[in-house]
Amino acid sequence: MDLRQIDLRLPPAVARLTGAALDALLPPRALDEGAPGTDAVQWRGLSPGAWGRIAFIAPPVCDACGAPFEFDRGEGALCGACVARRPAFDRARAACLYDEHARDLILKLKHADRTDLAGLFAGWMIRGAADILPDIDTVAPVPLHPWRLLTRRYNQAAEIARPLARRIGAAYLPDALVRRRATPTQAGKAGDARRRNVEGAFAVAASWRRRIAGRRVLLVDDVLTTGATAEACALALKDAGAARVDVAVIARVKQLTRDSI
Repeated sequence: MDLRQIDLRLPPAVARLTGAALDALLPPRALDEGAPGTDAVQWRGLSPGAWGRIAFIAPPVCDACGAPFEFDRGEGALCGACVARRPAFDRARAACLYDEHARDLILKLKHADRTDLAGLFAGWMIRGAADILPDIDTVAPVPLHPWRLLTRRYNQAAEIARPLARRIGAAYLPDALVRRRATPTQAGKAGDARRRNVEGAFAVAASWRRRIAGRRVLLVDDVLTTGATAEACALALKDAGAARVDVAVIARVKQLTRDSI
């Protein structure tokens, strides 16, 4: 927690003096637990070493799934997997590639109570999804089943979606999507098995359907691996009348295959 953010209502001059005093007593530390110092702020929350290891994604990318291209293939270009079968969601974008460096940070948020990383990831995703955000008016997180939420105590997707919605000025609908049944973890499953695992697992709560109808929804999750979860959620949202469903994640695998989507 950044103690300088305890009371954001302080007058700017007082806040600066308070922040300087706190920095002298408790030097800011990078969110990846790197060495304390001004680098924690300069490098947007990460130490310089950690920042340099993240493989951020920049255009050009597949217009549908967001897979990075080595060269510009023209506006609206699709990767081979999306040419073979267009996903149920309209477009997906990721901030970075899913490798050991991104995974370590994501797992800290997901399993180590590091919810302080959520704001950092929201900023990354706003940058990574910059081309689709103008088309968004609603943000919804991928839900956890109530039993899993009880054991984990928070939904990592919701922790990111909340500040993201606030920063882009979109409506935040935290409970619009529900997970109707507890599904086994997707880890270790191939594309077809992942799709079967989440088929019919998501729905829009009856009380939220009118608020979803006609909306342009940004679905937020942590990782895009095969796209099975994102597709199942997109189908549920479109069944409730969503005009379009785009997806934003922290990280994605480099290339989805026809079998994996």
